[in-house]
Amino acid sequence: MGMRERISMLTPAYKEAAMRSLALLALSLVAAIAFAQPNVRLRGAISAFDGKALAVKDAGGKSFDILLVDKTEIVFAQPIALGEIKSGDFLGVTSTRRADGALTAYEVRRFPKPLNPGHRPFDGRDDQTMTNATVAAIVQSTSGRELTLTYDGGSQKIVVPENASISTLVPGERSQLVPGAAVNLTMNEKREALRIQVSPTAVKPPK
Repeated sequence: MGMRERISMLTPAYKEAAMRSLALLALSLVAAIAFAQPNVRLRGAISAFDGKALAVKDAGGKSFDILLVDKTEIVFAQPIALGEIKSGDFLGVTSTRRADGALTAYEVRRFPKPLNPGHRPFDGRDDQTMTNATVAAIVQSTSGRELTLTYDGGSQKIVVPENASISTLVPGERSQLVPGAAVNLTMNEKREALRIQVSPTAVKPPK
């Protein structure tokens, strides 16, 4: 016997109480589903900022309005020299993959602490990768410095040419959110920014 059939056999008072219980259960499920919605990541360039609302345009030209709140974390990609990278540093390296599988970095970011370690495709593309890992070794090669990066379950050798973008992530501030600056941010379902990484300019893969 189904729930509706059981309710039909109850007295009016019991029916009303049962229906209220079902309604509350349905609302609880809806709230749980909404709460479980994952955060969204957005990359693009700032088009405007009024101190509270941030307008960002993604690579496809679509505009988004994001709200900064008290808990929004801002980090700034401060440019540094490749020579400042040393063994033990935790890096996020975006690379292009050649036909032979060799990796060449075009953006290297030093993180203050490990974040999402691993090696994976970047933007869903097979010819670009993102490696978040610890520097195990640095050697000089004919094409640049070769980094050996290790993470749980694997390692990667990546050549860093002289023209690669090198930066270290430091605490940022709202004054750095200026039009034209590149951002990589995470926001919730209310479009409130949880974390914003801002760089002076966007870094694009070599053609």
